[in-house]
Amino acid sequence: MAEYDYDVLIIGAGPGGYVAAIRAAQLGLNTACVESRETLGGTCLNVGCIPSKAMLHASELYDEAASGKLAKLGIKAQVELDLGTMHGQRVDAVKGLTGGIEFLFKKNKVTWLKGFGSFVDAHTVKVGDQTVTAKNIVIATGSSVTPLPGVTVDQQVIVDSTGALELPKVPEHLVVIGGGVIGLELGSVWRRLGAKVTVVEFLDQILPGMDDDVRKEANKIFKKQGIAFKLSTKVTSAAVKDGKAVLTVEPAAGGAAETIEADAVLVAIGRRPNTEGLNLAAAGVETNARGQIETDHSFRTKVPGVWAVGDVIPGPMLAHKAEDEGIAVAENIAGLTGIVNHDVIPSVVYTMPEIAGVGLTEAQAKAKGEVKVGKFPMMANSRAKTNHEPDGFVKVIADAKSDRVLGVWCIASVAGTMIAQAAQAMEFGATSEDIAYTCHAHPTHSEAIKEAAMAVTGKPIHI
Repeated sequence: MAEYDYDVLIIGAGPGGYVAAIRAAQLGLNTACVESRETLGGTCLNVGCIPSKAMLHASELYDEAASGKLAKLGIKAQVELDLGTMHGQRVDAVKGLTGGIEFLFKKNKVTWLKGFGSFVDAHTVKVGDQTVTAKNIVIATGSSVTPLPGVTVDQQVIVDSTGALELPKVPEHLVVIGGGVIGLELGSVWRRLGAKVTVVEFLDQILPGMDDDVRKEANKIFKKQGIAFKLSTKVTSAAVKDGKAVLTVEPAAGGAAETIEADAVLVAIGRRPNTEGLNLAAAGVETNARGQIETDHSFRTKVPGVWAVGDVIPGPMLAHKAEDEGIAVAENIAGLTGIVNHDVIPSVVYTMPEIAGVGLTEAQAKAKGEVKVGKFPMMANSRAKTNHEPDGFVKVIADAKSDRVLGVWCIASVAGTMIAQAAQAMEFGATSEDIAYTCHAHPTHSEAIKEAAMAVTGKPIHI
């Protein structure tokens, strides 16, 4: 008889967990995945990345028609919002993709253990009423919404990102607490559908962690779209009265308080690792001050046979980071060499226009040494101009001596797709000259990356 029930047991079936499970099974390992949701895919597929993109896309199409943008192209239409149907297509997208993962589990012979998992020891996990053992256990339990003291989420008036996807009607006034990715994406959905949107951000600028030029330009674009910002401002309390929320806010540095009334409030101040309830102590696994599990470059914890990937370990909380780590950890368990280059993890904000970046910001790069920077505006890009998408730019940051690309940042309607080229170039150690002298199809938005790379040495053609 086998010493263990499974070669690999993964706790969590989000992007890190389900990908790890499928890859481990592909490599011939007897694999099981623990998941308590009724469907696979974790936060990303069920209540995060996928449903939010369904609402973003639908709201963009509605806005193009309702705001008169299509009329300027010679397309006249009478537009009416059917929010129920819009929500329905969101649900259908989720159903199709989560069902697809279940199919892949069956195809690859991954066992789905339904229920919450908690450690009994480093090789034993309790799942509901059963106890299973595994030679290797991967913690991939993801993250959940960070609560804000003084603000209670009721998912009716005061909502988190899950509740914000399911508002039954367009609020007259939506207040978003937090000017990060989630707040801006969901805030822009409801702004396009007719809500007045106010974003309250504790810092002096939105999109913390992104390049300063991108942050400033994005702020201008969102203001032009009708989103109001209260920067350097903190929310001290929120109460629901007669079906409406009353928020108390004050300057982050201290000062006179004021109140804001809203029909709905979205709390989007960040996410925290899901490590509570796992009984990590029983396995000997510790967390750091931020509740994260520390691993080495191979995703091993300090406990032999226990591994961790995704949002529960340090680094950006991004689905694609978790997926790459899921592949890598499975390969490492199988005796191969699984590597993730954490210096080249793209970040994308799926607003309109999209905002994307990979590598270092200009400030981070300058802190390490001398740099050269090239910028190119999207209004000078022929495809963007033809599509009436003039907002944004591409920025390439390169080392002044070696010309190696250190970071690329862009705002464009398809920035999330464009950034893949930059990430791949950086993965191969490209210089700005390499990008500048690579032939790009015309007319495409991606030509702006070529021109920004040319601008590093002062040689752009179209400005």
